[in-house]
Formats: sequence, structure tokens, C-alpha cells
Amino acid sequence: MRKIIFYLLVFSVLTGCKTEKMSLNFLNEFVVKDSLQFENAIVGGISGIDYYNNEYYMVVDDARNPRILVGDILIEKDSIKSVEFKKTIEIKDTTSSFYKDNVLDLESVLVHNNQFNLVSEGSIRRGKNPSIFTTNMQGEFEEEITIPSYFEANSKAKPKHNGAFESSSKSFDNKGFWAAMEAPLEADGEEPTFHETKSPIRITYFDNVTQKATKQFAYQLEKIDKPAKGKINLNGATAILEYAENSFFIVERIYQSGYGSYGNTIRIFKARITKESTNTLSMSSLKNEKYVPLKKELLFDFNNVKNQLGEGFIDNIEGITLGPKLSNGNQSLILVADDNFQVYGKQLNQFLLLEIVDK
Repeated sequence: MRKIIFYLLVFSVLTGCKTEKMSLNFLNEFVVKDSLQFENAIVGGISGIDYYNNEYYMVVDDARNPRILVGDILIEKDSIKSVEFKKTIEIKDTTSSFYKDNVLDLESVLVHNNQFNLVSEGSIRRGKNPSIFTTNMQGEFEEEITIPSYFEANSKAKPKHNGAFESSSKSFDNKGFWAAMEAPLEADGEEPTFHETKSPIRITYFDNVTQKATKQFAYQLEKIDKPAKGKINLNGATAILEYAENSFFIVERIYQSGYGSYGNTIRIFKARITKESTNTLSMSSLKNEKYVPLKKELLFDFNNVKNQLGEGFIDNIEGITLGPKLSNGNQSLILVADDNFQVYGKQLNQFLLLEIVDK
């Protein structure tokens, strides 16, 4: 009897210590043609995507005409066959001053309870705050969500211009959502460069009921690997997705202007909240605090599949969402690039299909 109990204890310890293992497989790429006109506007600037009720909602980063594209990504035989756009939802409202008073640099969209949850970077240089707000399904303003004061444009923490709220994700339990910064606050650390630095961004959880931030965790960005080239050499987090409880896919994008169309290095990391992870919500500056960031590991580097891409390069990936199940029952993952309306040179409306493999 004692032997049986002993073996049961050993078995429980071994199984309890089992770690989650997964990988991502690249399946295919689909590129929407350049300068495609849809409902009197060019398709481009797609900076966020959400899959909801068998439709895809894609937010367009166009401050002069902020909008959401609703469409379908047709997947057959585990491959994207087409991307079709069905309608445009304009983010315009004549009954509220919110849109007029804020710079709508939209970066992410979530659909929940017949509402859009939208994230905007604002304009730090112009003193316009980053913001999170909800609209109805017609794009009409409903409510602004209060953000911690250190994210505000004129705060002592000094958020970076064009490096504020960049991405968001529904929580795995659908009780809230996460919003992530692209770059560190000046009060938190340095921007990533060519050597190891302390470059944490903040990932903040907002409760759906209270509409308030209730917890937050730091995530360390990687250094830049390729040699410096051109005037711009930076790294930031451009997309986030909580795919399981306390577990995230986080897209990091290194951009180096001197490499032209080959200037993006895109990697997907797995990050986890552990018992040791520090809740940083009440910390006004991470430079002067001891904290434990999210545990992270590299899952996928698009440099390894560049030969499978039609133009031979990965573009400016800014959107990520879970898609439908694949033919083998595995979960699909869809990513999309913001082509910046090609104002900086040749870029792509690039859609990518990956497979999540649990080992």
C-alpha cells in the first residue's frame, strides 16, 4: 500500500510539473492588390483585426478617415484563397465632441457585446492623449475608458510619440481586455537598441464591468540584431493576443529604414504571467522599482520563411487574431500587415495564415 501511495505521489509531481509546449507552423500568405478601391477609399493601413461571428473586423489607421472594414477571409484546404471586403463602418459621430477633440490614430479593434472597443495612439507631440473607447456597431461614440495617468501625453512618465497604445486583446475568459504599449515610457526604461537594455512595455488589464484598469504586467522587448542602417532603427510590440489563460502571443516588430522593403524583422513570442510576475499598475516608474516581467520565449521568426513569401519579405505586421479551426482540428492564427498606404515606399496588404500546434 505504501508503495502504491509513493508511486501515486511521484506520478502527480511529474504530471504537475509538465510544461506547456507548442509551436507555430507557417501555412500561406495572401496579398491584397495595391491601391484596391472599396467604397470610395483605398484599402490599406490595416492595423488591427478581430474575428467575430465568422466575420473579420479590420481597423484602418487613417486619421483623416478612421474606419473599420468588415470582410471575409476564405480559407480552403488550410490556405487563404481570398480576402473579400463587405462593408465599411465609419468612425464618425455628430452627437459627441470626443472624435473632434482627439486624434484618432486607431491601432486595434475588438468586438464584444455588440460594441467596438477601439485603441488609439493619440498624438503625444500635440498633447493629445492615447485613448481607449467604445462605439456602437455603427461607429458612433459611446464611452471613453479611463487610462492610468502615466499614459497621458503630458505626464511626467513621458510616453513616446507613435509608441503609445498599439494593440489590444480580449481576455481569455471574456471578462475584460488587455491593452499594450508599443514602446517603453521614458520613466520605465530605454528604447531597444543594438545592445541589451531594460526596455519594458506595460500590458494593462481592464475589467469589462467597471471599465477600469485592475492589473498590469511588464514585458521586456528584445534588442535589435541586424546592423544599424538608415535613420530609423527601432523595436516595439505591435500586436498581442491572449490565447489561453495568462498566456499571450506577442508580436515584436523591428523596423530599420535603411533596408527598404526588407526593413522589418517580425517575431512572435509566447509570454506568460507566472506567480512571480509583478503587478506594476501602481508603479509610476519602473526604473526605480524591482519587478519581475512576463516570462517569454521565441516561438516564430518570419525570417525563416521569407523564401515562402511572394515578394520575399515580411511586412509591417500589426494585427493578430485567432481564425477558424483547420482541417486537422488545430487552431488557425491570422496576421495582417499595415502598409501605411505605401507612403514610405513599396509595402503590402499582407495576410498570413499560421497553425498552432500543441505538443
